[in-house]
This record gives sequence, C-alpha cells and structure tokens, in this order.
Amino acid sequence: MENGERKKLSSTLSDGDHKEENKLKQGIPQDLSSSPKLDRYKIARQLTEKAIKERKIFSIYGHYPVIRATLRRKGWVEKKFNFFPKALQNVGSEDKGAETKENQEIALERFDDIHDVMSRLVKNEIPYLLWTIKRDVVDYHSLTCDQMLNHYGKTASFTTKIGLCLNMRSLPWYVQANPNTFFPRCYGLCTETEKQEFLDDFRRTVAASILKWVVHHQNYCSKVKGKSKKEEAKNSDPSPKKDPENPDLKLPSLSGQVVDTACKVCQAYLGQLEHEDIDVSEASTEALSEEEWNDLTQQYYLLVHGNASITDSKNYFAQCQALLSKISSVNPQTEIDGIRNIWIIKPAAKSRGRDIVCMDRVENILNLVATDNQTTKDNKWVVQKYIETPMLIYDTKFDIRQWFLVTDWNPLTIWFYKESYLRFSTQRFSLDKLDSAIHLCNNSIQRRLKNDKERSPLLPCHNMWTSTRFQEYLQKRGRGGTWGSIIYPSMKRAVTNAMRVAQDHVEARKNSFELYGADFILGRDFKPWLIEINSSPTMHPSTPVTAQLCAQVQEDTIKVVVDRKLDRNCDIGNFELLWRQPAVELPPFNGSDLCVEGISVKKAKKQMPPIANVGLSESLLDAPPKVRSARALMETAIRPSRTTVRQDWKREEAKVLSTTWSMPVMDAEVRGRTKPIYAFEVNDYQHVDNKSHKSSYTRVQSSKVPGVNLVSAQHPALLAQTMKTTQMTSPPPPTVPGNHREASPFCPIVFEELWLHPNSQRRPSSCILQNRAQGWIRGIP
Repeated sequence: MENGERKKLSSTLSDGDHKEENKLKQGIPQDLSSSPKLDRYKIARQLTEKAIKERKIFSIYGHYPVIRATLRRKGWVEKKFNFFPKALQNVGSEDKGAETKENQEIALERFDDIHDVMSRLVKNEIPYLLWTIKRDVVDYHSLTCDQMLNHYGKTASFTTKIGLCLNMRSLPWYVQANPNTFFPRCYGLCTETEKQEFLDDFRRTVAASILKWVVHHQNYCSKVKGKSKKEEAKNSDPSPKKDPENPDLKLPSLSGQVVDTACKVCQAYLGQLEHEDIDVSEASTEALSEEEWNDLTQQYYLLVHGNASITDSKNYFAQCQALLSKISSVNPQTEIDGIRNIWIIKPAAKSRGRDIVCMDRVENILNLVATDNQTTKDNKWVVQKYIETPMLIYDTKFDIRQWFLVTDWNPLTIWFYKESYLRFSTQRFSLDKLDSAIHLCNNSIQRRLKNDKERSPLLPCHNMWTSTRFQEYLQKRGRGGTWGSIIYPSMKRAVTNAMRVAQDHVEARKNSFELYGADFILGRDFKPWLIEINSSPTMHPSTPVTAQLCAQVQEDTIKVVVDRKLDRNCDIGNFELLWRQPAVELPPFNGSDLCVEGISVKKAKKQMPPIANVGLSESLLDAPPKVRSARALMETAIRPSRTTVRQDWKREEAKVLSTTWSMPVMDAEVRGRTKPIYAFEVNDYQHVDNKSHKSSYTRVQSSKVPGVNLVSAQHPALLAQTMKTTQMTSPPPPTVPGNHREASPFCPIVFEELWLHPNSQRRPSSCILQNRAQGWIRGIP
C-alpha cells in the first residue's frame, strides 16, 4: 500500500479509538507497541498478520454484535460480507427485518474504526469462521474442512413443525421412550391418511371428554353446595347454564344414551391398545356410522359449551371414573386433553407464530385445510393437540425457551445450557376465547400487544423471567425442588431423544455447530412438554432478560466451539455436556478377502472371412515381399480403409518395431566378420498400396530365408510350418556383442500369434509391443 493511502487510512482513525488501540496493543510485542513511530495502521497490520497466520478470520451475516465483539477480543479479524459475492447478499431469510436493519447498519457504519482497517487488509483472505442467520447464505458444500459454520444441513427433520411431527413417531425405533410422554400428539394434514387419523383421534377425544364432563360435574356439584350464587357465577362451571336472553328458561338436557355411546367408544379404544381387536373381524365390531358420529359430536358441542346437560349424570359417575382411570394408565396425554378438545393448527414450515390458530370444532379445522389450495411447503398444515391444562403463574400462561448446542452429529454431541427464560402472555388465560394473544407466548406476537389491565401486577411489564427467578417463585410456594427433580431433567431427556431420532437425517458436516432454541410448556404437574425446536433462535435484546441471557449464551457458545479446540479444560460458561454418543469401533475382519473375477462382456467383432478367399493381383504376386506381416497384407486386400482408421495405432507400433528391428544379428555364414549384418533394413521400403506412409516398414532379404514367398502368406498354417522348419535347421543365433540378452530367432515376416496358429489366443497389443520393445522378435511357438 502506498504511503499516501497509508496516511489517509491513518488519518481516518478518530480519537475515540484510543482505548481500543490500547487493547489491541496487548496482542503485539512490547517493543513494537512502545515505539513512538508506530501508528495505529501499523498496529492493525501487525494484528492482521498475526490473525492470518493463526487462521483467525471470521465473517458475520446478520445482527450479531455480541459474536463480533467476542471474537475481536480473542484476536479475530472480521472479513465483511460486503466483500463476498453478490449472490450471498440476495438470499432471503425468515427474519428479513433484522437482516435489513443489519445491512443498513453496515452501510452507514463509520469507516474510522481500526477494525475496519483490519477488515480491508483481509478482504482477500478466507474466513475460517462463518456465523450467519441462515445456512443458505453461503455455499454450504464449497466450504473447506478448515472453515467453521454455525449451521448444519438438512435439519428440517426437527426444526420444522411437520418434520418434528413425523420424526417423533419413529422414536421407539431409536430409543426406548414413548414420544407421547413429552410431545403432544400431532398430525400433518397433507394427505388423506393423516386427515383420517386426526379425525379418529378427535372423535376418541370427544368420547373421553364426555366422560370427563360427567366426573367433573359431579365433583363440582359436591364442592359448590352451600355457596352463594355470586360465587358460583365467578367459577367456571361445566354444569348446564341458563340462557342469558331467557334466564328463566332452562337449557335442554341430553339423555343418558350419550354417555353410553361415549363409554362404548372408550372401551373399544382400550381394546385396541391391548390388541384385543386382532382376532375380531371388522364386520363383527359395532363401529359407529358417520351419522352416529355426527350426532355424538354435536351433542358434545352443546355439552362442553354449557348449552345442555345430561340427565341423571350421577348414575354414570362410577363407570366413567373407572374408564378414565384405565385410559390414563395407557394414554399419558389424558390430563392435558381437558374437556374442550382444542387443537392448534400451524403452518408446517413457518416460524414466529405466524398464521397459527386454535380451534375446537373438527369441521372448521378440515374446512381451513380444504380451502387452502396452494401446494407449497409453507401452506401445508400441521394440527397438534393443545395443552388445555397448562401451569399458570398468576393466572397467566407462559412457556420456556431452552438453548442447546450441537457440535457434532457423528458421534452425536449435545451441550445443554443451564440458564433459560420464561415468556408470559399479555392476557389472562381462558379457554372461552381462542385468541392467539392468550394462547401463544411467542415474543414476536406478544411484543405488539399491550398487557391486560386485569393481569396481575406481580408479573413483569416486559413479560419475561429468568429461570433463576422462576426457581425463586417455586421456592416461595414450597416447590423449590421441582425444577431440579422434574422440569430440568425432563427437558434434557426430551432434547436428547429428539436429537437421537433426527441424527440419521442431518447432514453431519465436521467442523460445524449450531445453537438451537427449544420451546416447552409445563403442565399442572410441572411436567414439560416439547412444542417445537427453532434453528437460529433470536438473539435480539428486546428485554432486560434477553439482553443479559442472549449475550451470555453467545459468548459461551464461542467458548465451546473456539476455545475448547485448543484447550479441552477451558471455561465453557453455563454449558454442560448433555450427551456424547460413545464411539462405535468396527470389529476386526477375519474372513477371507472376497472378490469377483471375470471378463467383461463386449460386443463381438465381425468375423474375418476365410483367408483362402483373399485375392491378390499379379503385380503383388510378382513384387518382392514388402509388408511386415500377413495380417497387414490381408487387411490391405480385404479392407483397405482399416489402415486409415488405425493409422495412429500403427504409427505408435511402427516406432517400437523400427527400434526393435534395427538390432544387429550375426549371420551364421559370416561369423568371422567384425561388421554385423542387419537382417532387416529400416529404410528403402515401399507400401503395398504404393502410397506414402509415415511408418518405418522393413524390407526382408528374401535370399537369406528360402522357401518363403508372398503366396505362402495366404496360408498361415503352411507358412508357420515352413518357418518352423527353417528355424529348426538353422544354427542357433549368436549372442549380440554389447547385449546381455540372446537375440531371438528371427523370421522374415513377423506374425502375431492369432494369424500364425488357428488355436492360439490373441494377446493384448500392449503386451506384444512391450515384448518387442524389450528387443525380442516373436517367432513361431
């Protein structure tokens, strides 16, 4: 960089950066930092060179100021994403508002910071840590093994509602656990099969809810005796109510046949769970018809909404209570079902509570799905059983956001964060209204609403608690041990089970990691229920609680994924190792080395016509033999075009042959001479078709070997016999001076074995050429 530009960059550094400069000087030698001539640009250059050497270059895409500040304190230098290809800046994401705000902040950022100078110096370097709001921002498969990324591929099996819904059904194949004990049952309304399963579940819940109404009504009646009418009006009474327009008019009563039908359905359901229906044919089972189901459902609606009552319900109390006890022993979700049969309908692949509604009528749910004609994945619906009996704090619903970190999928390694936070609803809890403001605790929804005036003033105005504050609340009510004995261990088991069943679906890239946010809702028995798992959980400091915890979990994440690589005993903050899959060692292989041998099937070559039918012109018969082989002669006479097609192959073969045939061979009659006689002449040749050729064909001296002429080339068997006789009668060839090998018996025409003997097997040409290149002229076997 030129001196003028250097002065310009140095002059852009404001006086407000002196504190940061002093911190940065701690990362370089003392003699350099104490030099009076060392300006801040040199400090930036020294630190940048050190970061490049130690591979401490990072890039951030999204609003993550805590990650940026944490890495800078550890000596990392940021490569701004505006130096990346434009394709990376055009990728959309779920939280577009946060990204737009971040991009505007980068664009309007003052370029007078020393870190900006360092970013310019590394604009051509490779970032070794990429932290993005979404995986698709970068080309996932083009990263090197040294580059870390805060995302994994193919995590939709547990980070989407439809993926988690379908994946939980496979849990018993991986873990000896029942998903119904921690995950509310869920159905994807994408296929007719799923719709039918949901409809059957809804109807079974209708029957069980009728039995619950009978039990609750009798228990309620025994408690409210002697109370005033005013007190009765304040309590939610499942007993029949009077019409507000006609207070003196009693509502209609339902016959006891409704309870009998509900008991029949519940008994059939228990029989299915105990596999009693295996030996019973479908024709013999007395299933309800569609008309009967519709009648039972409509009567149920009147009952649970207080528009009707059951005559002599106390006569069915014992029977209903016994059946409910059996159902509760086999169905762990009986308690959370309640009696309203409310289901929550969610888009399969959306987040932040968008388009989520609660419904309690099956026809409305199916109509909502039927009217949605779009086929994109964002418009596939998932229906999940709503938890009607959640734990409440000051009559207000809440959920828990719990973080966990996955640093490897093979072996599976999960880190669980010890701190979490609670998110309260802005409205008091009530099942009479199915408004999302009451039943959804997502901060993206509640932050736009005002707190209800009737809500307890003991709740925070920002609607969040830390888990520590929640433990204090439990301690004051005598349930201090509930967090450590029930809530926290159950959340850890739920996360572990969800990750183990999703392990085979995730693209397990080494040197990647990802922080997830799991949402839980507690039941009345303090039992946590997993609702969903979010990738890229929000880290925006929207409240004092998130400002503290979100910054803390980001710093601790860097400790686990960066610091722990160099020091296994380093501080990892509030993370604790939840699960590390034991390494699976492959057993030693003691068997035989199995292999498959054979010959590949190739297309058969066109058979050669009989050699006796080869016709030669008189000019060729009278001419001296000037071809190197009988095969070349036959190919010239039969298919002249083949020479042209295989010209390249012949050219390479001719080079080898010309080298081989130039070897001197001593003639038996002239052994005393010092000058060797060459059996083959490498020049002065003529091709049979009188055309010029680049190959070095040899001309054989026919007087040396009598009895061999061109006519005999038409009959290879006769020629082979003649050559063999000549070879037997001729004296053995002498050893060539200067050569440690014996020269092979030569023949005037070199034949490949395929043409010399009808029973011979043709060897690959590469083998023949190799033998010839070694100085051996193959003769007749």
